Order: sequence, then structure tokens, then C-alpha cells
Amino acid sequence: QVTLRAGVELDAHQVNQYTLILRAACPGEDEVEGQLFVRVTTGQVLRCDTPFASAEGDVVQVPADVAPRTPLYAVLLQPLGGLTGFPSPSFLQFRLRNRNTPLTLTRRGLVLAPDNGFDPSKDSQTFRLEIEVMDRHGHNCSGAVRVEVLPSRRPRVTFPEPHRAVTVTEGIGPWEVVTQVHARGDNVRYAILAPVAPALFTIDEVTGEIRSTCRLEVIRAQLLIRAYNALHPDDHATTTVNVTVQGTDRQAPRCVPAIFVSQVPETESPGSTLVTLRCTGSTSTDGCLHYALEGPPSSLSHFCMEGPQLKVNTTLDYDSEAMAALGFQFTATIVVTVGGQPLQSTRVPVLVTVTPVNEFRPACPNGATFTVPETAAFGSVVGRVAGTDRDYPLDSLEYTMEGGSGPAQPFSIDRRTGEIRVVGPLDSQQQTSYRLVVRLTDTHNDLELSKRQSRLCDVSVRLQAVPDQLPVCIPEVQELRITAGSPGSRQPVTRLVCHSSPDSAALTYTIVGGNEDGRFQLQGNTLVYLPRDGAEPRTFVLLVEVWGGSGARRRSSTVALVVHVTPWSTPVPPSTTTQHTTLQKEPLVVTQTEAVWHPPAWFVAVLTVSGALLLVTLGCMARNLLCGEQDQGFMAAFCSSHSNRAPDKLFLGKSSWDAVERSGGKEEQGRPHASSPGQFDGHAQDPRTGRDYLFNSVTGARRWI
Repeated sequence: QVTLRAGVELDAHQVNQYTLILRAACPGEDEVEGQLFVRVTTGQVLRCDTPFASAEGDVVQVPADVAPRTPLYAVLLQPLGGLTGFPSPSFLQFRLRNRNTPLTLTRRGLVLAPDNGFDPSKDSQTFRLEIEVMDRHGHNCSGAVRVEVLPSRRPRVTFPEPHRAVTVTEGIGPWEVVTQVHARGDNVRYAILAPVAPALFTIDEVTGEIRSTCRLEVIRAQLLIRAYNALHPDDHATTTVNVTVQGTDRQAPRCVPAIFVSQVPETESPGSTLVTLRCTGSTSTDGCLHYALEGPPSSLSHFCMEGPQLKVNTTLDYDSEAMAALGFQFTATIVVTVGGQPLQSTRVPVLVTVTPVNEFRPACPNGATFTVPETAAFGSVVGRVAGTDRDYPLDSLEYTMEGGSGPAQPFSIDRRTGEIRVVGPLDSQQQTSYRLVVRLTDTHNDLELSKRQSRLCDVSVRLQAVPDQLPVCIPEVQELRITAGSPGSRQPVTRLVCHSSPDSAALTYTIVGGNEDGRFQLQGNTLVYLPRDGAEPRTFVLLVEVWGGSGARRRSSTVALVVHVTPWSTPVPPSTTTQHTTLQKEPLVVTQTEAVWHPPAWFVAVLTVSGALLLVTLGCMARNLLCGEQDQGFMAAFCSSHSNRAPDKLFLGKSSWDAVERSGGKEEQGRPHASSPGQFDGHAQDPRTGRDYLFNSVTGARRWI
């Protein structure tokens, strides 16, 4: 104790702090030294700490499992006068006003837990303490503290098994582990309560292992084991362990069947018994047989032993990759022992094969709609019907089309892949879409073929219209010269180069005009000349019609071929000017069609001047043209051959001409094709234009070359 010397007065204005050096020593130990700092403040007022001195008082919360006499609260004073901290009891006195509480207040102002701790069985407890503090000068203050006891958060000590039976064989030596108990909780310790003085067994206080203290004979013993919390002995639990020591049997048990092989459907419900073993041993050990299942983890998770019965533990799902990886088979071994001794044991091999069961129907694909162009060729793939089936093997389906293939359903389906192909003509003008009914049938999903399942699926096929194109031939007008071969031979003349849309059908070629006496034939797109007797040169104007497309969408174009045939024994005569008789005919009006063009301004001015000069020239030419001969034979024949094409289009070389023959102000109709022998019997040259032409000396018809 450090006390103030009698008769001494402290003056904080002169000295406000003292440093005391204290030395202490115990008998037989070294001396220690320490310092004590005493601060002197003005005034002598005693005040308690604010929370403690308030009307409600201070609050402290503690758990119910706090150790006995644990400090819970300390009464503090405000540093406004006198000595700070916790002075000696000679300076301060702490007095508890209310006595009806299990808590304890020490002379130093500490509130302690009860001597026996709190009762953990109660959910909540609250204690209020009213404390008065007084110094030796009579100054005092008072306050209150409320202690709230909360439920314990630590786990209670419990045994998962209130009763346990253990069977061992005789001959176990001292300190061998017989069994082990385990309790839940914190700081668990174990002890044997009964028998009070165990002679055969002992227990490890920390691990709970029960060991033998001597060599065991055939007996039965009952042990009462207690588990408790080392820090809170009131927290405890007990369990009963029955130990049976049996005599040994040297003969292993015999089991029927000695091996178990079975097929189990995947729908076998958990808990079903697959086999019950009938095992026998000696008379004294028939009731002490133990059955255990050994094998891979997959087998141990799907099967279990309940006594001598092998049962299904979980669902046997055939439709999974995990089951397929196992080969749909499980292997295990049932070990039967006598009294738990491995030397007296029998092993029964187990092989279980899981068989499939057709559980699910096939499922149709979502939105089975396909689009195919109407020009799709035979065998073209329209799309694939991707049906699904959850039975293993997954999606093993067969595809068939209801109603088969025919004119009303020009499609077929691959039985294995589900691909739909075109097997007939398609025409979007006759039918724009088709509704197909496809049957999905599962395969290889059950051992019994009669349990196959199927489903009908609707498939829509829409036809995409393809714009038709006229056959195009290059060039559309050809002039050819050949020398006739020997009579009776077949002489190729030319090959027509025509094409249409890429997806259309093959083109067909037909001679529709100018084939006099059948001198020409078409072999596909090749023109062949059939020579005959004759010494005069001949000129043929042939019209070949080229057809493309199919059905109602067939389109055609016409090609003009001018063939000059020179006899094989007669040389080609030179071009001469021949006089001919002029027939009174109406003039042939030829109109040239020009494309629209917007020229620049300077070109318009030049064109205007040139046009004026051209009009004067055309006036002179028109006067001469009215007096000259007019050739109508070739134009009339060629225009009539194009009646199935645009009536005002005639393609000659690289120019486009419109030819209209007028007679008496009316269009000439019904004029036959000039197809008789000797249509043109003369060849001449126009003196004005220098162009060559053929003419008929009887009719006056003229054809420009």
C-alpha cells in the first residue's frame, strides 16, 4: 500500500506529479524495481463514470457459460479530482446496496460472476446491481449496472448414439482397442462411470478409445461412458456400450449362392432386394455372421448390404454417360465373416448388369420449317429433321414419312439421318408449300422390340419461286459458209451456244423455218447439213427455236442462221452485179431504235447542225428510195418466225431493228414463210450503199447480207 504521509498537504500548483520508485523482493528471489506516477489535481470532488452514474445505469452482456468468478464489470471514476484509476481500499469504499443477487462486488469495484456460474438451462437472465462509492473524506457517488446473461453459443456435449453394441472374439490381448466412442461438443473429455472400478476395460480421456486391460475371455460387459466439457463440467452426456466377447471358430462360413450374377432393369426401385445369402457356420456362430460389401466406389454407392440381403441403394440410371463409362455393369464382393475375424471369412463375387428400359418417347424438333427453291435438282437436300430421344443411346431414331413419296409429296427422308431430299418436280405456281408428316421411332432403347415408341412430327416445306429467264444465245444471228460434202454424209455446220438460268432444265432446239427439203438437222445444239446432188450454190435462212424451263414455265428464243452452201464440185462464184426486174411494191420502212441518252450542251449544238445536214441528205435519199426496188421477202419471213417473241424486236448482228411492211396502209397478214426451193436465185451489190444482197428474179424479193 502506498499512502499519503500524515500531516502532508498537496498543492497542485507547486507540484502536480510525483514519481515513486518501488523495489520489492521475495525470499530466495531477485529484487525487482518499478515506478509509480502520482498526479495531483486541484479540487476534491468524487464523480462516477457517466454510463454508470446515469439513471438507467450501465449495461453489460455476458454468455451463460462464462466461468465462475469471472470479472464482468469494473466501476470507474471520472478524472476530475483526487487520484485517478483504482485507488487503494483505504481511499475508496464500494458498497452493494441490494443483496438479492448471486453476483459478487469486490473491494476494488469489480463485479464477478457467481461462484457456481450461471444456470445454462435458462434462456435469459438479468441482474441489476446498485453500487455506492465513497472516499475517506466522505465524498461519494453512486450508480447502477445491469448484467444481461445471454444463452450460450457453444455446442452442448451430446452422443450421436445413446446405445452401442460391440462384439469381439476371445484372445484379444491387453491394451488392444476394442471400440471408440465419440461425442459432439467443445473440450470433450471421457470417463467410465460404471462399473466404478472397471477391471477389464479403460478409456482414453481425450480420444475416447476403449482398450482391454487384460486378455479377454468369453464374457458380456456393459459400460456407462460419460462425456463432459472440461471447462464446464456441468455440460455432459452419457452413452451405454455393450461389449460381447465370443469364442473363436476356425471354420469359415458356407454361403449359397457362392457367386451372384444378375441383370437388373434400370427402373429397379431403391430398396429392392437383389439376393439373400444363406450362409451357415458352426452351431455356436450361426448368429454372429457379419456381411460387408467391398468394391469400387460406384458399386458401393449403388448397392448396400442389410444383413444377408443385397439391396439397391440408389436409382440405376441407364441413360447417362457415367453408366456407359462403366459398361453398364457393377462388380462387388460380399464378405461374410464370423465374429468379425477376417481369417474366418467367405467372399461372394457379385456381377450386376443394368439393362435399358424404353422410358421416353422421341421428341420433335422446334420449328421444323424448311425452304427450297422450286428449281432444286433431283436428290437436293431440303433440310434435316433433328429429333431427340433421352433414352440411351441418345437420339437413336429411325425416320419415315407418312404416305410415302409421290406426285403429291415429291420428297423422301433418309431413314437413318432424317435428311429430306427432293425426288420429284417442284412448281411454286401449282403449290407453294407442303406439309409432311414424319414418324420418329426409337431404336436400341429396350431389350424388347415390341416396346419401341414413336411420335409424329409436322414438317413444313416452302417452295421459293425462281424468276424464269429466256434462253440467251450468243450470237442470235449467224452467217455461215460451208462447202457441201459428198451426198449421203452428215456434215456438222455449227454449235449453238445458249444458256438459261443455272437451275433450269436442259435446253431443247427445234428448226421452225427455212429448212428446205430437210437439208438440215439438229443433234442437240449442233446443226448438221445433209448434202444432196446439186451443182448450184444455195443459201438457206434457218430459224431455230430454243426452249428452256419446264412445265408451264417454258420460255423460248429464236436464232437466225444464214448458211451459204457451195457444192463440193463447184467453186464459189465471184460476186457480180445482176440486173433484176423491179416490182411495184410499197416502200419498206426501217426504223432504228436508239437508247435514251442525255448529252452535254455542246454536243446538242453540234448535233443540231449535223441533224440539219442529215435531213437534207435523207430527203434526197427518200426520193431515190421511192423509185427503187424494195425487198420484202426476207423481212416478212423473219418477222413471221418471231411471232412467239416480242413482235417488234429483230436482232441482226449488233444492231436492233424494227421492221414493219405495209401494203395499202394495212399490215400484211398471213404471209407464208419463204421455204420453197429457189427462193433467192441471184446475188448482187447495191450501187449506193455497197451492201451485198440476194434477190428473187420472179417475185423481186430481196435479202440483205
